Amino acid sequence: MTSIRGPSFQLVDQIDADQLQRDGGFGARTRPLLVKGALRNWPAQQGWSFEQMAALRYKDGSEPQVKFQNGLVEQGQTRHRPVMPVGPYLQGLAELAKHALPDDAGLLPDRRRHQLAPEEEFFLDWGHMQSFQPDRMYLAQWNILDEFPALRHDFSIKDLWPGLRWTWEYVFMGPANTVTGLHYDFPHNWFCQVRGSKEFILFPPEQTPHMCISRKFDWGAVLSDINISRLDQQPDKLQEFEKTQGLYARVEAGDALFIPKRTWHAVVSLEPSISLGVFGLTAPEVLFGGVPNEIKHIFHKMHLYRWGNCTCHKF
Repeated sequence: MTSIRGPSFQLVDQIDADQLQRDGGFGARTRPLLVKGALRNWPAQQGWSFEQMAALRYKDGSEPQVKFQNGLVEQGQTRHRPVMPVGPYLQGLAELAKHALPDDAGLLPDRRRHQLAPEEEFFLDWGHMQSFQPDRMYLAQWNILDEFPALRHDFSIKDLWPGLRWTWEYVFMGPANTVTGLHYDFPHNWFCQVRGSKEFILFPPEQTPHMCISRKFDWGAVLSDINISRLDQQPDKLQEFEKTQGLYARVEAGDALFIPKRTWHAVVSLEPSISLGVFGLTAPEVLFGGVPNEIKHIFHKMHLYRWGNCTCHKF
C-alpha cells in the first residue's frame, strides 16, 4: 500500500476558540472548520477520563452493557455487534493511553503537517493503514447522555452552536487504529474530541460522483464502497478515489470539528480516544431531511427497502 498515491489534500480551515468567540460565535457555514481548544472550558475536558467512564453505574448499581462495533460496518457484510460490559473495556483503554504517540504516526505525521503552507496540496501516507486489524472492537454511537443525563451538563454545545435546533449526541470510545469508513450524514455534525486524537479526511458534496456510493442502507447516512483500509485490494475504486480533492484535519483533545451535512468523511484514530458527535437539525431540516430519512427507515423495517443489505441487521 505504500506506493498508493491516493487523492490530493489540503489542510482544513482552522480557527482558535477565542477567535471564534471574538467573531461572535458560529454562523452559517458550508465548509468544514476545525476549532482548536473549543472544549478547553467544558467540564468534560477536565472530568472525562477512561477510568471515570469505566466507573459509571446505573441507579440500581449495575454496570452498563453496550453494543460494540466489530469491524467496519460501512464495508462488506455487517457483523454481529456483541453486547459487553463497558468497565473492563475502558480500563484496558486507560492502560493503552499511557503510551505516547510516536512522532511519525498517522496518515500525515506531525513533522510533515507543521511544514505545510496554507492551501498547499499534499498526499497522505496510506502505508499507515497496512497493519490495521479489521476486527478491532470499538464502542461506537453510545447515547450515553440519554442513559446518564447528568453528564449532559459537562458539554457546552450552545457555545459552539447557538440557536434553536434538535440535537442527537453519541459517544465514541476506542483504541488506536480504529477506522470509521467513508460516509456522509444528512445532518450537520460537531465532532468534539475529549481524549486522544483522530485524523479526518473530508470531501465536499461536489466530490460525490467519485465516491463509489454503496447500496447498503444506514439510517441518516450514505455509505461509500471505498475501503480506505484496503485501497490496494480495490484498484477500480482507487481509480475513482484518486480523482477527488479532499481536506485533512487532525482533531486533538480539546478540539471540535464542524462537519457540514453531506460532507463525505472517514476517521482514523491515532490514540485511545473519547469523542462526542453532536448531530443537529433545525425545524426545516427535520421536515425536509429527517422526514424522508425516517420514511426510508420505516420501509426498511417493513422489508420493502434494501432489506438484507444494511448496517442495522446481521444476515
